[in-house]
Amino acid sequence: MLELLIYRYSFFRNSIRNGIGPLVVVFMLVSCGNYDSKVNPVLAQGNSERSVAKAGILELDNARPIMDGEAFKNERSPDEYRVTYNDLEGPGKGRHIVFIATDHEYRGEETLPALARILAKRYGFSCTVIWALDQNGHIFPGGSDLKGLEVLEEADLMVMFMRFANFEDGQMQYIDDYLQRGGAVIGLRTTTHAFKNADNPNWKHYDYRYDGDKEAWQGGFGELVLGETWVGHYGKNHQQASKFILEENNREHPIMRGVHNAWAQCGGYNAYPQGKDLKILARGRVLNGMTPDAEPDPDKEELPVAWVRTYQLESGKPGRAFTTTHGASEDILSEGFRRMLINACFWGLGMEEDIKGDNPIDFVGAYEPTTFNFEGYQKNVKPSDLKGWESVIMPRK
Repeated sequence: MLELLIYRYSFFRNSIRNGIGPLVVVFMLVSCGNYDSKVNPVLAQGNSERSVAKAGILELDNARPIMDGEAFKNERSPDEYRVTYNDLEGPGKGRHIVFIATDHEYRGEETLPALARILAKRYGFSCTVIWALDQNGHIFPGGSDLKGLEVLEEADLMVMFMRFANFEDGQMQYIDDYLQRGGAVIGLRTTTHAFKNADNPNWKHYDYRYDGDKEAWQGGFGELVLGETWVGHYGKNHQQASKFILEENNREHPIMRGVHNAWAQCGGYNAYPQGKDLKILARGRVLNGMTPDAEPDPDKEELPVAWVRTYQLESGKPGRAFTTTHGASEDILSEGFRRMLINACFWGLGMEEDIKGDNPIDFVGAYEPTTFNFEGYQKNVKPSDLKGWESVIMPRK
């Protein structure tokens, strides 16, 4: 069997050079039936044929690779996955914020670069945005082909808009190392269920449904770091917006300075956060419509939609975490909501004194968000298309 796999690998490599790689992938998927459970999800996530070969051929004996080096010579450079915005002087100069964008539905690939530009241009932060890509190097929301997370080694803040990711071990290690040192975390919307990787023996405890031997990790990354995992929708998504009602006891929290009339278009989540130093900042009033002046739904209670807490991994250092169950591309058109997110970044960095109720939060460059839905992302867009201050978010091609 091993000799057959090695032969298929050599044939696959030569076939790529001859331009018939896709045909070979089909052959391999049919003929290597024992590995369908590993290959099909990788292909579905938009990874390259070479990635499929890696998942379907090289993972033998408990995922231990039998080949190395040459099989990955043509892998994409980490720089192709990311863009860094930095510019002028400001309170954020010398601080580095890393944004990780890969969710299937809510257009986090648009929300995060828009926030990054504001923080870089208006306040001097260095902001690196990293996207998942497809086999052609285009932004692929919800994909797991994401590289370049080594920038977390020097990061001061990690902002995540993720859903059901299954990153390779090397990239997961960068995230774990960051959390072990207590780096500040901002989690938007689907980041409560950021990981779906129960089939990875090294990182399965990050999975949003984890219920294994690691007691502290019950509920996965979302439960341990953010204080909540995926529970379910609350109200009708795409039909019921939410108005933010500030929690009376925490109205004076630095994150809520200058936050007025915040609302969000994406529907509510069931959320019952827990954890050390937990503070509920706002609750969501579910509306019977998609405008901020719609009537409230009388059958819905007001559940938490924004909170802060302290997280700590076993043997790690404590760190700050802010979570909101909203954050879709059109949500940040609400000035109150956008201000809350910008303030949260300052708070995560321990820069509360720099949070002013009238800090500028206007967009940098054209922001033309796509309405959130599963298949509605803007195709054929590369990270390099979003370089600079004036490129539109998000280009239509």
